[in-house]
This record gives sequence, C-alpha cells and structure tokens, in this order.
Amino acid sequence: MKFVLVLISVLSSFPFLFSQETEQVLVSGKDSLLITTESLPEADEAYFEMFEFSGNSDRFVEKPYVLIVFNDQDRRVLAKADKIQISFNEDSIVVAEMGDLMFRNPGINEIIQLKIIPFLNGEKLSLSSNPSGKVKYKFLEFEPKNPLIKDDKIVFGILLVVLALIFYTSNLNGKSWKRLYTVIPALFLCYMIPAALTSFNVINPDVSGLYYMASRYLLPGSLILLIISVDMKSLFGLGSKSLIMFFTGTVGIIIGGVFSVWLFSFFSPETVGGEGNEATWKGLATIAGSWIGGGANQSAMLETYKYKESLFGGMLIVDIVVANIWMAVILFGIGKKARIDKWFKADSSAIDELVHKVENFQLSVQRKPTLTDFMVIAGLVFGGVALSHFGSTFFSEYFAGILGKSSTLGNGFFWMVVLATLYGLVLSFTKAKSYEGVGASKIGSVFLYILVATIGMKVDITQVFHKPLLILVGIVWMAFHAGLLIVVAKIIRAPFFFLAVGSQANVGGAASAPIVANAFHPALTTVGVLMAVFGYFIGTFGAWACAEMMRLVAPI
Repeated sequence: MKFVLVLISVLSSFPFLFSQETEQVLVSGKDSLLITTESLPEADEAYFEMFEFSGNSDRFVEKPYVLIVFNDQDRRVLAKADKIQISFNEDSIVVAEMGDLMFRNPGINEIIQLKIIPFLNGEKLSLSSNPSGKVKYKFLEFEPKNPLIKDDKIVFGILLVVLALIFYTSNLNGKSWKRLYTVIPALFLCYMIPAALTSFNVINPDVSGLYYMASRYLLPGSLILLIISVDMKSLFGLGSKSLIMFFTGTVGIIIGGVFSVWLFSFFSPETVGGEGNEATWKGLATIAGSWIGGGANQSAMLETYKYKESLFGGMLIVDIVVANIWMAVILFGIGKKARIDKWFKADSSAIDELVHKVENFQLSVQRKPTLTDFMVIAGLVFGGVALSHFGSTFFSEYFAGILGKSSTLGNGFFWMVVLATLYGLVLSFTKAKSYEGVGASKIGSVFLYILVATIGMKVDITQVFHKPLLILVGIVWMAFHAGLLIVVAKIIRAPFFFLAVGSQANVGGAASAPIVANAFHPALTTVGVLMAVFGYFIGTFGAWACAEMMRLVAPI
C-alpha cells in the first residue's frame, strides 16, 4: 500500500487540523498517520490519548485519536535532523522535518507499529527515550485491572504464607481439617487460592515477575534436586503404559481440536469461521502447538499460519483458561487417586516398586543436616541452574540461526529444561546422590510448590466471561482429550499417574508435568520431565496435522 501525501479524504478525519497548511499523511491499510511540520500549540484532551514514544504500550483507549508525545531532548534531536525516516505499520516515508504525529484510534485488539529514525548528514541519530526508535501500541478490549497489591516482594510473601497455612492445616489432626482435605486436596488449594487472589484483583500476574522467576530459577533447581536420587533402572521398568497414555493424550489434542471445530460449525459457525489471517482455525492451531508441545511450538504455528497478531491475545486467553481448568481437575483427582485406580482396575506395582526403592535409599543415607550440607546443595543446584542458562543461551542462539527462532531447538526454555535434567542425571551417578539424606528432594518440592502458586496466579476466572463461546470451543476440545485418555486408561488398566502425567506432559509441558508427577511422589518427577521434553519434539508436527484437519472442517 503506497503512502499518500496531503490526502484530503484522510485529512477530513482530523477536522480540527484544517488550519495546518503543511501536513503529510502516511497510509497503511485502513490506518493513517498524520505528520505535521509544526507542533500543535495545545492538544484537546477530550479528543487525544497521549502515547509516549519511550516504549511499547498496551492500553485501553476510548478517545478517537492518539498523539505521540516526545520528551524535550528527543524534540531537539528531531529538530536538528535533516531527514527523518518514519515507518507506520507496513509502509514508510522520509520527511525533512516533523512536528507532531497522530493517528485515529484503530479499534480494540488492533496493533500499531511505529518506527522513527532521524538522520543528520547521513549519520543516524539516537533518541534518548527510545534508542531503537521502535514502538508497538496494542489497543486492549478491556480496561487493565489495577490490583490492590503490585509489589512483588509483598506478593511473594503472601504466596508463601498461603502455602505454609495449607501445609500446616493439612497436617492437623482436627476432624474439620481432615474432612476438608479429604474433599479438597491440599495441592488443589495451593493452585486455586492464588487464582482467587488474581480473580478478585488482589494481585495481578501481568504486572508481576514472580512466574518468570519461579520458572527460570526454581524450576530448573527443583528438577536437579528431584532427579539427583533417581533410580534409572526402575524408571525404565515402568513399562509401555506411560508412553501409550502420553501418545493417547497427543492424539486426543489433535482429533479433539478437529471435533470441536466441526461441532461448532453447525450451531455457531461465526465462532470457528473467518477468512484469511483472521480464520479461527489458524488461531486454534497455535493452541494445538501449546497443548502438544509448548511455547516454542505455539510460536511456530503462529509463524507458519500468520494468524492476525491483534487477535492472538484471545487465543492465549483460551489456552491459559482451559489448560488451567484441566490442570485443576487433575490436581483434584490426585487426592482421589486410590479410588480412581480401583475403578481403572490398574496395576501400579511398578510405580510402587520405584517409590519403595527411593524411600529405602532415603532411609539408608539419612543423616542430621548441617549448614555445610545446605551450602553445598545450594552451590550444586544454582551452579547447575547457571550452567543450564549458559548452555540454553548458546544452543538456542545456534539453532535459531539455522532453524529459526520459532523452532523447538531455537527455544531457550527447552534447552534450560533439558540441560537441568541432564545435569541432575549426571549428579545421580556421583556422591552428590547422598544429599538426598539431608532433604534434597524436599527442598526441590518447596521450589515446585512455589511454582504451583505462581502458575495459579496466572488464572483469572473472570476471563471465562470475556470470550465465552471461544472458551467453550476449548472446553469441548479438552473434554475430548480427557475422555479419550479415560477410555484408553480403562482398557489397558493404566494407573491414574500415567493419565495425569501423560496429559500434562502434552498440555502443560515442562512447567506442569513435573508438578503433577511430584504430587504423586518426588521419586516420579523425572517421568514428568522426560515426557514433557519429548512433547517439545513432536509438538510442531502434531499441531500442524491438527491445523490442516481443522482447515478441512472449518466453515467457509
């Protein structure tokens, strides 16, 4: 789309600027950027929303126009420049001078990308507030929540107090507490109470860095501590049922997505319809990538099918809400695992044998811990975390250069999990294994439960009402996945452990599968990790197969 200079039809949308005699307009698609050579003496706040050029911004905007605001130092740089290159979404223009930039509010879920590069005598100048010269403005559908507590230091303390109270009360002998935790498992509350705090706007994960901290520091640390005492021989002796349930979960996601689109095409075709880069099946393909593999696979689907970026946020809501509802159901089921296994007529002898061996090993090396023990554990663990991050940066950058950033091998999180797992496995063959006797796995479990709380923070139950039909598509999809797992588990008499971990290795990935496995017993954490890592490898292929079949059944 070529830019248009002094476009009368576009200028008519800025009636209050007709007095300006020297305007230029850059048109990109349905959006237009007005460039004035003089600064407006005063912008009417009733018409204009002010956006600073200092960085990206996600805002809910009701006013009809947006005015870009520069600080005094950047104004001087722009005034000194003899040439200014301005890019607006997909088009660009070069001007000799620039006063103000403004554009019409593009509407909810739209994105405006702007780039300003000033030059003087052919040399590029830098703007102090934004050296890259790039900004992205996203126009939100709803006013962002303003939580009661924003300080992560306070939020972290609240989460730890919640976890402490749950564990303390779950071990009390009072009848009321026993009755409560018989009905509602403690792990379920560790997950849902932070979710309730988010839903009631006490805390907000969007302004918190706690999940990032827990997933990048505590998760690899917990993997190392929980794998350090693993019995590899017994692990491989778990048999084929674990793999059968994992692949059943994968097939359930692939076919479930197709079934859900086909079903809704009859009574709500507009929900699963659309054309071009707004076709719903393309957005659902990104969810398939997330639910079979992980974030890297989701990015691969977004890149492959070019789903409209401004609509992608809606798919993330479906992904997060539905996946976390299912995880809550699984965590609730863990508290009823004996009853479920009895209904499945499951043979859990291999799992029981592995747990028994680990418990015997713990008793054989158990000793009174010293400060030196804890300092050595800290060094081993966080030294391993450091190596994992160092290696993940190296390998992800190397493979991203060859395969692209959206590839599984180009994803840093994938390599962090793999390298932390390998590091823990190496330690399990050394004397470091004896640190299980001073509580290594218990410390690892503490790390994992903190991660559980930060994942729970990400669940805002009120989001169910934002896109109800699309979320219903996701619920039907997940119900198909769950139903297939239950049928196969019943047929092959698989323990609930294999169903839960096989599902979460697909849907939740490396952040959730170890949590679910650990909830059964810390000795089983490695099973969840290995399954989740394998999910990364098949995620892109499975999601592609799901997307192509959804394309065939989607309404035109």
